[in-house]
Amino acid sequence: MGSCKFSMFSFLCLIIILFVVSGEEISPQLVKERISLLSFRSDVVLDPEGALESWNSSGIHVCNWTGVKCNNASDRVVQLDLSGLSLRGRISPVLANLSSLLVLDLSRNFFEGHIPAELGDLLQLRQLSLSWNLLGGNIPEELGFLHQLVYLDLGNNRLAGDIPAPLFCNGSSSLQYMDLSNNSLTGKIPLNNECKLGALRFLLLWSNRLVGRVPRALSNSTNLEWLDLESNMLSGELPSEIVRKMPKLQFLYLSYNDFVSHDDNTNLEPFFASLVNSSNLQELELAGNNLLGEIPPIIGDLSTNCVQIHLEENILYGSIPSHISNLVNLTLLNLSSNLLNGTIPPELCRMGKLERVYLSNNSLSGEIPAALANISHLGLLDLSKNKLTGSIPDSFAYLSQLRRLFLYENQLSGTIPQSLGQCVNLEILDLSSNDISGTIPSEVAGLRSLKLYLNLSRNHLHGPLPLELSKMDMVLAIDLSSNNLSGTVPPQLGSCIALEYLNLSGNVLEGLLPATIGQLPYLKELDVSSNQLSGNIPQSIEASPTLKHLNFSFNKFSGNISNKGAFSSLTIDSFRGNDGLCGEIKGMPKCQRRNAHLSFILPVKVQKANGADDSNSTDDSVFLSSSDGLLCGSVGYIAPEYGMGKRASTQGDVYSFGVLLLEIITGRRPTDVLFHEGSSLHEWVKSHYPDKLQPIVDQAVLRCAPSVIPVPSNKVWSDVILELIELGLVCTQNNPSTRPSMLDVANEMGSLKQYLSNPPSLPGD
Repeated sequence: MGSCKFSMFSFLCLIIILFVVSGEEISPQLVKERISLLSFRSDVVLDPEGALESWNSSGIHVCNWTGVKCNNASDRVVQLDLSGLSLRGRISPVLANLSSLLVLDLSRNFFEGHIPAELGDLLQLRQLSLSWNLLGGNIPEELGFLHQLVYLDLGNNRLAGDIPAPLFCNGSSSLQYMDLSNNSLTGKIPLNNECKLGALRFLLLWSNRLVGRVPRALSNSTNLEWLDLESNMLSGELPSEIVRKMPKLQFLYLSYNDFVSHDDNTNLEPFFASLVNSSNLQELELAGNNLLGEIPPIIGDLSTNCVQIHLEENILYGSIPSHISNLVNLTLLNLSSNLLNGTIPPELCRMGKLERVYLSNNSLSGEIPAALANISHLGLLDLSKNKLTGSIPDSFAYLSQLRRLFLYENQLSGTIPQSLGQCVNLEILDLSSNDISGTIPSEVAGLRSLKLYLNLSRNHLHGPLPLELSKMDMVLAIDLSSNNLSGTVPPQLGSCIALEYLNLSGNVLEGLLPATIGQLPYLKELDVSSNQLSGNIPQSIEASPTLKHLNFSFNKFSGNISNKGAFSSLTIDSFRGNDGLCGEIKGMPKCQRRNAHLSFILPVKVQKANGADDSNSTDDSVFLSSSDGLLCGSVGYIAPEYGMGKRASTQGDVYSFGVLLLEIITGRRPTDVLFHEGSSLHEWVKSHYPDKLQPIVDQAVLRCAPSVIPVPSNKVWSDVILELIELGLVCTQNNPSTRPSMLDVANEMGSLKQYLSNPPSLPGD
């Protein structure tokens, strides 16, 4: 009892002291809330921006503290918004004492630990946003007590376990926005028939591990505008009866689950019919499921507001219905990686706003419709891996916005149209693995706009290598292998200064290999095998600091080969079939003694040549900077909307930054991924996220972290690398409106830097 009296006396003294110190009258309730805020502040272990310095000042009224807002009477705290301040620490349960709080926003920080169950006592709360933190553990069931909640965002954390049922079913009629995306949540979506959620407009549960069917009770949410269940393990029939009752639906994302179509996975018509009344539908994504059946003609009856349809990576068969051309505002159509057959409907040309068309990896046949050239905004056309025949239409010359053209692995014949040289914005041209004959038109070879790669391999092309290839000073890869090209390799190829990959193998090229090839500053791979090239292999190739993969086999080369420089990691396989070669490679005959003096003289000549080059060379850092400036606007770095002629925007800058971030972390250039695997760097990283990232993170730590760091610091670096990967993925989303602002990105990067500079104390420190 005495202890209680003492505690009450102490508390009254504290109130009096606060009155005196502040010089203002503060209500007893506000005094309690101030104490709670200071207690919360004590659990913030890092405040890199000094955002909470005002909380330590006795001369500043609590209602004027950073992030704090009070009611009109200034006697209760109603809002605490500390978003994007890079704070690190734990969320103190004392926040539950702010009983009049309407808004609690701690998003985009580095709060760790669990979400306090005591937050469920904030019964007046309208908005709770804890997204973009490092929060783990389960979502507390007590959050279901927040009946007044309108906005709930717990996305982009490390939350696990099942979604607590009271979060969905608590009798609330006010919830409009719920985002639990990009966590590790499991179990079913806990929505039963008694749950109404009639006001719900946005439900985002993507990138979790949810299972089961889409609950039928979701059909009670008739005001739903955005439903994103992508990248889970949901199953059952497509939720036709549910979406039928959502006339306001604008965005429906069901990709990468285990959904099937109706009637034992044979009939897609009921699902598309259920969306016909959604007059505001803009984007529909059903990619990467197990959907069987034909694309029904009723797809053409979807809203004319629809701009994107993704049906790729399913088991769809039959022909592409011409009725789809009714979707006149569609900008993206992706039907790739299915079993579609028949011809490409020429009616597609009615869809004049199409910017990207993906029909690859199907069994489409017949000729490419010349009418496709009427789609004036077309920036990407991918018809690869089909059974298309006939020639490439001359009319493609009218596609002035065309930037990527993929026609590889078909049965196309005829010649390469000279008119393709009029596609002055073309950045990728891949006509490989066809039956194309004739020579390489100089108009096409001189396309200076090609910034990524030119692939004409595995055709029946003949004639010389056009000198105009030297104009491609931006191209990163050229593959002309497996043709019948003849003549010599022009030294002018040394003008392709951005080149990283050159494959001329499997032709009948003869003469000397020019020394200028070895002087290409970024060349990593060179394959000239299976030709009739002769003479010595240029010393510039051995001296190249960038070349890693080389193949000179089955030619007529001669001379001495060392095992140094670019040749140090090569085996005899790179030199087989050249009877005139000798040297130090294992399995290669030793050079005769009478030529030994040449082995002594050549290094001296090389050293002198290198010395001469060094005297005229520019500073390395300047050269790299120039290259970066040259390539950063190339395909792979620019936002997809730029590729379709959109104006420059800060959202595009964010995309470019995100690609650069992923490149630095993964050690892979976007061009490497696109050329070798046919996907963007974003898609490649996303395919590893979240369960297959550890090897990437480990490699990034080895590259980026200091060479000698203690084990606890190693974990800090791993955490930062993982955060950077997630930031890069969000920055490179296809939809510009879903990317963060550049200011948000800068804040995230700054806070990560601070975190590395001042890591938290760890056990054993």
